[in-house]
This record gives sequence, C-alpha cells and structure tokens, in this order.
Amino acid sequence: MLVLSRKKGEKLIFGENIIVEVLSIDGDRVSIGIDAPREIRVYRKELLDETASINKSATRVPPVSFQNAQP
Repeated sequence: MLVLSRKKGEKLIFGENIIVEVLSIDGDRVSIGIDAPREIRVYRKELLDETASINKSATRVPPVSFQNAQP
C-alpha cells in the first residue's frame, strides 16, 4: 500500500483522468473531491463490505416452502 500525506488543496492524479483533491480537514475527518469520467464507478468500501455481508447472510436463510400454503 502506498501511503501519502496531503494538505488541503493538494491533489492526486490516477491514470490520465482521475483527480482526487483534499477539500478540507477537520480533526480526524477529511473531505475529498473526486473528478472522474462518468463510466468510472466510485464506491465507499464500507458500503460494499456491508452489502456483501448482507448478501452472504441471505444465502444462509432456509428457503420458504409454499407447498402447504392456502390461497
């Protein structure tokens, strides 16, 4: 993993067309701006992890049987 220190207003460039800028720093909270083409998807990792966990747990739920259900 590459670890960099950045100050407010400083930018990182990924490839030729993705720019990440430090917008503000308030204590331990950093606001960043991402300028990328629309076809590049940007996700928050914690949300992807949570979704994956929910999907994984859903596969462990026993299937529901509708054989004896009354209409």
